[in-house]
Amino acid sequence: MSISEQPVKDRQDYDGASPFPEAKEHAAAGRAQVGLTATIVVLPFIALGVAIFLAWGQGVALTDLLLAAAFYVVTGLGVTVGFHRLFTHASFTARPWLRVVLAVAGSMGFQGNLIDWVAVHRRHHAFTDRPGDPHSPYRYGTSLRGQLRGLAHAHLGWMFADDQTPAERYAPDLLADPAMVRVARAFPALCAVSLTLPFLAGWAITGTLYGGLTAFLWAGLIRIALLQHVTWSVNSLCHVIGSRPFKTRRHDRSSNVWPLALLSFGESWHNGHHSEPSCARHGLERGQIDPSAGVIRLFELLGWASDVHWPDRDRLRRRRVGNPRQQARAPAGG
Repeated sequence: MSISEQPVKDRQDYDGASPFPEAKEHAAAGRAQVGLTATIVVLPFIALGVAIFLAWGQGVALTDLLLAAAFYVVTGLGVTVGFHRLFTHASFTARPWLRVVLAVAGSMGFQGNLIDWVAVHRRHHAFTDRPGDPHSPYRYGTSLRGQLRGLAHAHLGWMFADDQTPAERYAPDLLADPAMVRVARAFPALCAVSLTLPFLAGWAITGTLYGGLTAFLWAGLIRIALLQHVTWSVNSLCHVIGSRPFKTRRHDRSSNVWPLALLSFGESWHNGHHSEPSCARHGLERGQIDPSAGVIRLFELLGWASDVHWPDRDRLRRRRVGNPRQQARAPAGG
């Protein structure tokens, strides 16, 4: 029986500081999974080296930067608005066609198929920073050595471990949705599309194969690497450093890390999210940039989204930690 399948009661004696019981286990995933994961992690850095070499002395073409930004926004919002806030937490209800669009856009972010992504994230919320969490930085305890090792595990090491999350348990709703099952099965093809489109766009805009190649590097592989590491930083850094203004569950150390807010489209307001998981806005305080919430608000205004769970002032007051005078800073709505 894997740790994800053990009864919750087996974990009630966890003290919040010791290594997880399964931390001594080092079962690696199968060779195929390890090889594929390593390729996805390493290849973009090779691409970055090649891109820098090609740009040496002449700079990066504006076309490549604009294409990289466009694909980053589309695929990034597919992950944050689609995979995370819609499919994982049901923060709003979307029209059927919008569900498919968001699922496809998120799949092009190279972060795994929709159903597996949702299952892992729901499991993370069920056991945040305690035994059962698939990517907690506290897996190896709270000592300096344990924390450094835990950060590496939370950032990307967990993807190399043989620790399957059963979708039947954590994402039965998506398994029962034929459209989402088809999108999940199409994940490899959508990854290919995510790399092919930048190449074709660069070729069409510049009229040269060289323009297609540089677009493939910057708007394809390098864009994917940036999005991946920003997402993984929410798993790692946003549980170790930053502020924790709102109450969360026992042992949950999720934190707000403001420098990542724009690049993560608001996902780095992680303490706010873990305090109110189903809320469509993660930046719960005034001035906290949350582009994903802005997109959801736009969908709502256009009539494409409904039943949006916006922040509730009274509930936020009750969940705030610290000086009661600070409670007035909480916004009333989305």
